[in-house]
Amino acid sequence: MTLSESQTSFKEVIIIGAGFSGLATACQLKRKLHCNDFSVFDRASGFGGAWHANQYPGCGVDIPAALYSLSFAPKTDFSCFFPKQHEILHYINSVVESHQLESHFTGHTEWVGASWQDSSKTWLVQLKDLHTGQEFTRECRILISAVGALSVPNKSSIPGTERFRGDIVHTANWDQTVSLRDKRVVVIGNGASATQVIPAIAKEAREITQFIRTPQLYLPGQNTTIGSLWQSAYKYVPGLLVLIRIVIFLYLETATLQFRRNRRGANMRDQQFLLSRRYILDNAPEKYWSLLIPTTEAGCKRRVFDNDGYIHCLNRENVHLINDPVVEINESSVLTQSGQVYPADVIILGTGFSLAHFDTKVIGCQGLTRAEHWQSLGGIKAFNTIAMSGFPNLFYVLGPNSGTGHTSTIYAIENYVDLILRVIEPILSKKVSSVQVKASSEQSYSKEIEQALQKTIYNNACLSWFIDKKTGTNWAIYPWSSFWMWYTTRIAGLDDWIHEVKIL
Repeated sequence: MTLSESQTSFKEVIIIGAGFSGLATACQLKRKLHCNDFSVFDRASGFGGAWHANQYPGCGVDIPAALYSLSFAPKTDFSCFFPKQHEILHYINSVVESHQLESHFTGHTEWVGASWQDSSKTWLVQLKDLHTGQEFTRECRILISAVGALSVPNKSSIPGTERFRGDIVHTANWDQTVSLRDKRVVVIGNGASATQVIPAIAKEAREITQFIRTPQLYLPGQNTTIGSLWQSAYKYVPGLLVLIRIVIFLYLETATLQFRRNRRGANMRDQQFLLSRRYILDNAPEKYWSLLIPTTEAGCKRRVFDNDGYIHCLNRENVHLINDPVVEINESSVLTQSGQVYPADVIILGTGFSLAHFDTKVIGCQGLTRAEHWQSLGGIKAFNTIAMSGFPNLFYVLGPNSGTGHTSTIYAIENYVDLILRVIEPILSKKVSSVQVKASSEQSYSKEIEQALQKTIYNNACLSWFIDKKTGTNWAIYPWSSFWMWYTTRIAGLDDWIHEVKIL
């Protein structure tokens, strides 16, 4: 939908973000609360979020297919155990179509800010058309931030990018017109994206030179094909897919134990380290062993499941691994810290994402901005990951400390959406005009999550991705089990909320 065709200026609900979080929220508003008066805005041209942004060769998920679809819209025909991006995006679009969400969506739109209007008990939401640069305002009763962290690429800070004569592409902003055939390709980074893209392009490129810093925890994997017989069984045998989902969920849940700061957790981490080491020694060239085996504390580095054969790919004559930082980009080459020059026709940046999804200026009912509120709390916090005191009718899906790190993000999304629906139902049914979490509950939850995180390895300094540099607090990870998440979002009472009835 274009802005000229856009929705009226007032909506009951505005959803910012059209990834899985925004998709699940929109679907459940219609399914559970029978609400059709909502709009979804996103920077991209369509639904998909990270799966719309990340379209590099080899892009896929490292969570089993059975768990990577919404419970109310299960997908029975994924072609492999770890689906690739094109299948996931196709699934997302099929859910959009089946739930008739197209008319609710406006793309190429950036969220600029929002401010609470106490007189009307509504949010004024500032937005910008990315085509024209024009800013405009929409009003809503309920504002839901479904903004994710894995769609805006982390820009390169390496000097000289403007001089490079070839193509520079980021894995999170892939240019499908760029040809890699018979090209000398430089890949900067060694996270999950780089691990997937290198095997996918190794046969096409003339030469690949990958520059890494510290090694990841590489674990063996295999992307098994799901045959038509299994697909038919999932579709026609009642309860089979649900049973498979439960079995895989329970298996993945055992991984939470390895992140605990106790003897059992340490033993499990040591076992994974030994498994990773053996996998590298058995499959990687000896000259790269020292570059691939982690030297940091077990648990410091992200687990990378090698479902696409990255480690095996390093045996190819045209693939080279370098532990020498790139310090400058020239017209047709890159210069490293040691003074070596490596020729390049194409540079691929696998350098992660810009974690600025909480930077948008939001002003609450007490005149404080979101940043000021978090400063008063000592870090980026949200009650039960979804709400802040002083910000009525504002909710997060995948907000602060919502990341699980071991299981399907979709499971977490569905739980948080369910809690939000329980909280906002009185607003949509006109029983109350606003709802916000109690300040005391927010503060108590903040202390509880800090104490729980101290019992895990997620506060390690080496895990800088999770740590707020300003406060030293972990803003990303959920420290409890998925069972506890389910209970606190779907079963626990709603005594922590303040309801206000506007007197007309």
